[in-house]
Amino acid sequence: MGKSKVNIPSILDAVKEIKKGKLKPIYYFSGDDSFGIDEAFKLLEQKVSPLLTSDFDREVFYAEGKNLVDILNSASAFPFGSSKKLVIVKESEKIKDKKALISYAASPPDFAVIVFLHYGKISNPDTQVYTNLINSGYLYEAKELRGKNLAAWIIENAESKGKNLSGDDAQLLIDIAGENRNLLEAQLEKIITFLGAEKEINHKVITEVTSSLKEYSIFDLQNAVAKKEKRNALKIVLKLLDSGIEPTFIIFMLNKFFVGLSRINEIKEQKLNVYAAARLVGTHYFYYDNYLKARAVYSDKNLFNAAKALFKAELLTKTTSSDSKNVLAILIAEIID
Repeated sequence: MGKSKVNIPSILDAVKEIKKGKLKPIYYFSGDDSFGIDEAFKLLEQKVSPLLTSDFDREVFYAEGKNLVDILNSASAFPFGSSKKLVIVKESEKIKDKKALISYAASPPDFAVIVFLHYGKISNPDTQVYTNLINSGYLYEAKELRGKNLAAWIIENAESKGKNLSGDDAQLLIDIAGENRNLLEAQLEKIITFLGAEKEINHKVITEVTSSLKEYSIFDLQNAVAKKEKRNALKIVLKLLDSGIEPTFIIFMLNKFFVGLSRINEIKEQKLNVYAAARLVGTHYFYYDNYLKARAVYSDKNLFNAAKALFKAELLTKTTSSDSKNVLAILIAEIID
């Protein structure tokens, strides 16, 4: 019988408690979502800082090369005059031996708040150190937001700044900027600055602002592929890579585009309005017409070949060290035959 999967509480649970002013003596923030870890830490720091009357009661350690026992001894020392002391342990994933946390977590001093920042997924959460932290309510995981959860986060973020954003337009922003929340927040801030006193964030504003911030977007690539403009598509995909767009995201969006194309004929038979049709295809209604035109250019055989090429490119990207530019250049050539 296999081991049961260890369930690490969400970092969102910690955020809810911290917002209410409920502070714990230990926080171990881990996970793939660096944005979520940073946001939880900022909030914790905001709540603890008013309790620190001396700069000496805020200590920062970089874990690499440090002995955890020394860090915990520092956390156990009485504050210089504050009611609390804050100890921040960065790069906690680099601590080689964490066993000292077991005894510390059993009876942590009530005057200290120690926070461990562990960027990346914990590979062995079923070991005693981590199960002990979970059982004590000190370990949290930040998972990357995807799909509707990510769109909901953008909408909530916009609303907190007095702006209205629909689900479709939130997804459009994700499709253009990618799923990295740091980049999405930066794009949203620029859009809000552009809007000024206006309340509505719509597709026209999003495309206008984002197109002015970068030379090409993923939609420029899709349009070039849709028209079978091989040279232009190759130029755009290389520019996207140079601008920092992940190859996996480019492949994902092209795959999403071709999956949508494969459904066009079926959807046309249903005679749906453009909004419903666009949702079924998986695009914003503003771009639905591009899908109709592209389907007239791509035969069923073309779509099948594109699907094979995308699968091969994804496999190469995820399982080999092949150069991303070469992989995507071959992908474009195989799609646009």
